[in-house]
Amino acid sequence: MRSLCGVRRGFCLFYICFPRRARWGRVDLLRFAVHPLKKAAIVPIDTLQLAQQLIARPSVTPADAGCLDLIIGLLEPLGFVCEKISSGGVDNLWARRGATAPLVCFAGHTDVVPTGPLEQWQSNPFEPTIRDGVMYGRGAADMKSSLAAFVAALVEFVETNPDHPGSLAVLFTSDEEGPAVDGTVRVVAALKERGIKMDYCIVGEPTAVKQVGDMIKNGRRGSLSGRLTVKGTQGHVAYPHLATNPIHVVAAAIAEMAQIEWDRGNEYFPPTTWQISNFNAGTGANNVIPGDAHIKFNFRFATASTLESLQTRVHGILDKHGVPYELEWSYDGRPFLTPRGDLVDAVSRAIKTVTGLETELSTTGGTSDGRFIADICPQLIECGPTNASIHKINECIRVDELVLLPQIYLHTLNNLLLR
Repeated sequence: MRSLCGVRRGFCLFYICFPRRARWGRVDLLRFAVHPLKKAAIVPIDTLQLAQQLIARPSVTPADAGCLDLIIGLLEPLGFVCEKISSGGVDNLWARRGATAPLVCFAGHTDVVPTGPLEQWQSNPFEPTIRDGVMYGRGAADMKSSLAAFVAALVEFVETNPDHPGSLAVLFTSDEEGPAVDGTVRVVAALKERGIKMDYCIVGEPTAVKQVGDMIKNGRRGSLSGRLTVKGTQGHVAYPHLATNPIHVVAAAIAEMAQIEWDRGNEYFPPTTWQISNFNAGTGANNVIPGDAHIKFNFRFATASTLESLQTRVHGILDKHGVPYELEWSYDGRPFLTPRGDLVDAVSRAIKTVTGLETELSTTGGTSDGRFIADICPQLIECGPTNASIHKINECIRVDELVLLPQIYLHTLNNLLLR
């Protein structure tokens, strides 16, 4: 038996683990809140057990597999008004407690990426398994543990502060790891139509590098993609004067775009990058000049550039080199940034209180649903568990992270609403 103790506002939290003989060495965790003038009482939400229950549901995008119903069953008794907003076979949850400002929202996703080859997993990815203080399972780090920690923090906050100022909310989707067209973006559109805006939002993406709290994301780069078709004339390689090779035609323009400095970034963002992800041309024969070349490329861009400025420069370079082309644009989201202020300060102080760490602000990495929420929320950060195993075989999270995460979220709520 082992116990973990953390002190907060005059009472002590005890975490007691009792090992059980189960197929994957499962551990049950009971939480007790001991108040100075009260007898010990079992708190009904346990982060580890809830995370296990969520991981056991095979919610591969866009399936939710009952995760949202499980969470609704825990939030409704707290006074949350829960609403499912469904679109295109995707289930989303908007739940709110309170009607006044400021509105603090926890956001995340129940869906997970496919498991990959099951035989390469050391244990069933949908049977959460604890070995040597580490829990394994698909979604353990990305991001069912964060959802469990969110709920645990909300339960404890409401229990301690039933008449709290402001409002609490959650926005959970089952379409983050996939196309992301029927998930958070639909909920944000619905809230926008109702005139609802958030004041603060914490997204539970796995942001830590070595230990919980060492890094949070206070912004993300935008993502802009292009599908370029370069027109040529097919012909025999022995008669190049009777053909036009599209690869040769576009080569100089590609070389220029590969070397250009799109911007220099800024205090929070690295410089914008441009990369070709696919280049296809030809029939497969070595004696045929291709008729067309097809190129896919992507920008990851900072707030120092805009969609419009990048598109204009690409068209200008292609036109300058006389490239005959067609170009289709698509974007996954504009960049967003939350500079130092109320939310960054609240989360940073919470991390310092719980872990003793001075957190690092970062805007690195891929996109998240924060790009949609930022449209109705001026202050948004991402804060979650370590990310070394996300999307990998044997995805996992250390059990001690499940003790720290809900406390970080709880202290953040205290810092924002009880100041």
